[in-house]
Amino acid sequence: MNPSTMRPFPISVVAMGPGSQGDDAPEYLAMPQGMGTFSQPRLPENAAPDMVAHAANLLGDFLDQAKRAGFAGGVQLDLLSLEMPLRDVINQSLGFGEVSAFTTAPEHWRVQETAFAGLWRVLKLAEDGRMQIDRLETGAIPAALTETMNRVTSSDLAVPIYPPGTMNAPALVEELRLQAASWKAGDAAHIINLTLLPVSDADLDTLYNWLGHREVSILSRGYGNCRITSTRLKNVWWVQYFNSMDTLILNSIEVVGMPEVALASAEDLDDSVERLREYLDMMLDPL
Repeated sequence: MNPSTMRPFPISVVAMGPGSQGDDAPEYLAMPQGMGTFSQPRLPENAAPDMVAHAANLLGDFLDQAKRAGFAGGVQLDLLSLEMPLRDVINQSLGFGEVSAFTTAPEHWRVQETAFAGLWRVLKLAEDGRMQIDRLETGAIPAALTETMNRVTSSDLAVPIYPPGTMNAPALVEELRLQAASWKAGDAAHIINLTLLPVSDADLDTLYNWLGHREVSILSRGYGNCRITSTRLKNVWWVQYFNSMDTLILNSIEVVGMPEVALASAEDLDDSVERLREYLDMMLDPL
């Protein structure tokens, strides 16, 4: 997300996590590892002038296509076929944004928002770690993430066995099954804020075990640290916010194709196209 166009915090926050629920509070998953954090782009260092000019021209043509296609166009630029010095210049030029993601199955995708919101670096790795795809693309979020979620999730899940101490898990399970079955593209997200609900440790354990934390993991730093993970149920996501001490402060479940906190907007992309054009002019100015 572009920090200058951050949307309001989507749901209210109440402190949660170690120290707020007693010694018997449930364990929560650690933050994803190996993800990039925000890094401003920088002018290429020690790069040959012809490489800088070539990179600027490639990115300029890419922006022209993106402008013509619009936000929903999903324009792509293949980087894998480029020689390494040219890719290095492009890497330096684009920087890192605030949203990162990866998938663990059935394919290994790595996604990194660039410093220009709405422009994404998308990589696909083979089982042996060999890079199969390296591309730049535009859009709200790369389709590989939602496609993976759709491929590995179920449209319904059997009702779990409820352990002693369960309070509201049965009602929440039925609500999630109903909302997941009825949700369709274009519908507003259905959000269950577990932080504000009267739920027991047994309720949370039941939901964690029933839904699972699955193949798509997303980290967004536009609202602090927000960790998003897919579940076993189609279009159902864990959305968890952590403070600077990695304490869970908001724990929610969203029924939606992709949680809004991970998405770039059309305004983000329009702003990024203009900013990147200015940056490319700076790249070419000293040549």
